[in-house]
Amino acid sequence: MAAYTTDHSSSVLQTHNWRTVTNSAPHLLPHIKPNMAILDIGCGPGSISVDLARRVPQGHVTGIEYISDPLDQAQSLAASEGVTNVDFRVGDIHSLDFPDNSFDIVHVHQVLQHIADPVKSLREMRRVAKTDGGIVAARESAQYTWYPENAGIESWWNLTDKMSMAKGCSACSGRYIHAWAREAGFDREKIRKSAGSWCFSSPAERAYWGGSMEGRAKSSGLSKTAVEEGLATQEELNQMAQGWRTFTEDEDGWFAVLHAEILCWK
Repeated sequence: MAAYTTDHSSSVLQTHNWRTVTNSAPHLLPHIKPNMAILDIGCGPGSISVDLARRVPQGHVTGIEYISDPLDQAQSLAASEGVTNVDFRVGDIHSLDFPDNSFDIVHVHQVLQHIADPVKSLREMRRVAKTDGGIVAARESAQYTWYPENAGIESWWNLTDKMSMAKGCSACSGRYIHAWAREAGFDREKIRKSAGSWCFSSPAERAYWGGSMEGRAKSSGLSKTAVEEGLATQEELNQMAQGWRTFTEDEDGWFAVLHAEILCWK
């Protein structure tokens, strides 16, 4: 996953920690059964993985991440929640270190948009999904919108998109994922497409989302790389951070993300 444009700084993990199956994988919920083996790819600090493990008390969840940085936090979360049927390890989505037909569900959330070869990755996910009824599930951002107009946020998302494209990926890859699944070998009639959304509008929601994005603009792998590669100056990043602060403080402010979702049966 060398194309990942950010890191696992505290501002990034703040947004990842908020994610659960309910708010980030609702398309998958009806298909989870108590005895399933699940692989959660790009698990980060483990909030979705641990939630999945709660829902498969007779099963097991394995979470993998391309570097070890967030895995201690993931393990600590599982321990603090008393969830024992989950483990975490380093792994590469392009070359999964599992035998064929290993998992009932193979899940990714906001991962394919960060990697250079999503089709190869979906082929790997298909390989390790069980032959009889195995499911590959993905959810990726497809579009962003906000109110009111905000030059700092506009510049931030232009920078994010520019950096993603430079690394051969797309910040709005959700619009492509069903086509990628077809290229990866799934039959068209076995791909179920849907859409979901996040919306941040209450004071607490704006503080959570706007505050974490302000933190990313000030200090994260993306902001550091932007300066090093000459894509933004520190002054411009400060203006972006101020844009997020303005959004957080605006009582009429709202920010929404449209997600594309797929469930693919092997």
